[in-house]
Amino acid sequence: MASIRHQDTAVQCGPPQEAMAQIIGVRTPGAGDFETPIAGLAFFRRECPAPPVVCMVEPSIVLVAQGAKQMWVGGEAYPYDTSRFLVTSLNVPANSEVKVASPGQPCLGLVLKLDVRILAELIAQGSLPPPRDRPVGVGVGIGAATPAILAPFARLLELLDEPHAIPVLAPLIQREIHYRLLMSDQAARLRQIASVDGQGYRIARAIDWLKLNYALPLRIEELAARVQMSAPTFHHHFRQLTAMSPLQYQKWLRLNEAKRLMLSEHFDAAGAAFRVGYESPSQFSREYSRLFGAPPKRDIEVLRGAARGTDAPRHALASPA
Repeated sequence: MASIRHQDTAVQCGPPQEAMAQIIGVRTPGAGDFETPIAGLAFFRRECPAPPVVCMVEPSIVLVAQGAKQMWVGGEAYPYDTSRFLVTSLNVPANSEVKVASPGQPCLGLVLKLDVRILAELIAQGSLPPPRDRPVGVGVGIGAATPAILAPFARLLELLDEPHAIPVLAPLIQREIHYRLLMSDQAARLRQIASVDGQGYRIARAIDWLKLNYALPLRIEELAARVQMSAPTFHHHFRQLTAMSPLQYQKWLRLNEAKRLMLSEHFDAAGAAFRVGYESPSQFSREYSRLFGAPPKRDIEVLRGAARGTDAPRHALASPA
């Protein structure tokens, strides 16, 4: 394993990434997503390039230790690899694409969920310098994988060989990672969500409500009032941060939950449509086809065939990694 003492040349020669790739490779026996004993930390492995698949990006940081990926949000591409990390400050519907991967050199990386409470606590301490830039666009950004960012991640992964130390040391290292992010070139984006008096924080609260109540009729004025915003201001900031209108966001949540119900709980299309709030199965089928590229029944048949090894899915539910 590469020593952390070499972190001053990490980005150029890659030892921290190589060490992390070795750790992740050992703990990912095949292509897929894998939880770890450390809360909020997951690994991913992809063994071939793949077109974009639909996913929900949670507030998180994604590091690639080997290979390259790309996230699409609102028609804009966010490429990331061993030199650049992906950070998301709130739940954003997106499409995840694998750019560089092979069976011999798989795309390996990690996802660490961010804790907005830790960010808020660190900001409230008042010892952080103000961010250099104001955030622009959606709640997704690409940051430089500097030695300061990589070092605590390397130490966090090393804890997997000391399971008895994880409960004590992992929270401390995770707090340091949050601090390093607030000192990084993505600080403004994270501050926007963690500041309780900011518009981004209010939009995050609205998203939390939508995730729990997606099947209910959506009244923009009522949701805006719930987070103490005017309807026009709420609509503007919601679209700015998510690249969707509130109604489009609700539709995305409904369609993905319907897909899960059909795939995992064997609902038929009409039953899934009604369960997630649609009154018209035909409208549901049209909107499902626009998002996933195929009508509900055909899409689910393809996915089930892929699970049996008889076909390859064109779209699939995916992690944000």
